[in-house]
Amino acid sequence: MEGLDPRAFVLGCSAIGAGLAMIAGIGPGIGQGFAAGKGAEAVGRQPEARGTITSTMLLGCAVAESTGIYGLVVAMILLFANPLVGKIAG
Repeated sequence: MEGLDPRAFVLGCSAIGAGLAMIAGIGPGIGQGFAAGKGAEAVGRQPEARGTITSTMLLGCAVAESTGIYGLVVAMILLFANPLVGKIAG
């Protein structure tokens, strides 16, 4: 790999890694949509339990959303505060 700048290589691989980390946003979207649908079904079957169902659903959605936020944080670290660039010898 002669002529390949190590800094450019690390930055390119970091950009690919950031893109892969953002794929983590797909899971929370699907999970939250599924939870909201099931919550609506449950409220339709038992309207008197609406408060309990809604609070449980919102707690589950918050936990699921944290996965997407972690993926976003990893992607931003790789793009803007890349710790690997400082480790390049040369």
